[in-house]
Amino acid sequence: MGAHGPATTGLMRWVTTTNHKDIGTMYLWFSFAMFIMGGAFAMIIRAELFQPGLQIVEPEFFNQMTTMHGLVMVFGAIMPSFVGLANWLIPMMIGAPDMALPRMNNLSFWILPPTFLLLASTLFMEGGAPNFGWTFYAPLSTTYAPDTVTFFIFGVHLMGLSSIMGSINIIATVVNLRAPGMTYMKMPMFVWTWLITAFLLVAVMPVLAGAVTMMLMDIHFGTSFFSAAGGGDPVLFQHIFWFFGHPEVYIIILPAFGVVSQIIPTFARKPLFGYDSMVYATASIAFLSFIVWAHHMYTVGMP
Repeated sequence: MGAHGPATTGLMRWVTTTNHKDIGTMYLWFSFAMFIMGGAFAMIIRAELFQPGLQIVEPEFFNQMTTMHGLVMVFGAIMPSFVGLANWLIPMMIGAPDMALPRMNNLSFWILPPTFLLLASTLFMEGGAPNFGWTFYAPLSTTYAPDTVTFFIFGVHLMGLSSIMGSINIIATVVNLRAPGMTYMKMPMFVWTWLITAFLLVAVMPVLAGAVTMMLMDIHFGTSFFSAAGGGDPVLFQHIFWFFGHPEVYIIILPAFGVVSQIIPTFARKPLFGYDSMVYATASIAFLSFIVWAHHMYTVGMP
């Protein structure tokens, strides 16, 4: 008997687990699987580019590969790998027994495999997979997109849901479950970088959800958010997307900064130099990431 009833074995032990280490391990294995899948897409891209001219695949399929490679690597390989590390390390680093919301932790993970199965299945559907790049700029992604763009939009919603729940969990854990004496400025750097990353995710994932929802409306419900013909503006899409997209690149790298800031001092056998400054610097980077997105839009003719 476990603490909460009969201990399950076999597959159900993993399906129903609320243990942060089990969930961290599943995130890491899932991330590895997506890394292999995204890598396979990349191999097709590089094989085609190995010589000038058309070699192996049709241009249309090449565009599907570039899109799927980007989406799978960003949302399937990199982000879940850091969430896996967060699950494993944060409770142990702050002296917590587990994550604050263990059942939601389980759900955050199990949303992901079906989501990426859904995304990959578009390769076998009529019209093929999304073919508009991982930044899915309108009007290419709304007016000229394959029908499977609807599946892609649903997939983005689910990925965002997983990220938001995981982030709420990390914030709740760090704020509420620190051991006595573990003040904020005594937390390991990795905990700080992930706490800040979690706030970024909670702030920007709904913006991305808004962007894809407007795409959905433009495609299926006759709106013109991104269509100039109906009074909309494709550049509006870029503003909304990059208001998510620029913080996103820091979401991806801040946990890595945290990892480096743990490993170097550990193997140098000395404490991190300028710990306080690094905490403030990380928070400043996060703040700045919200006001510099226009540098992704140098080609649209903004003053």
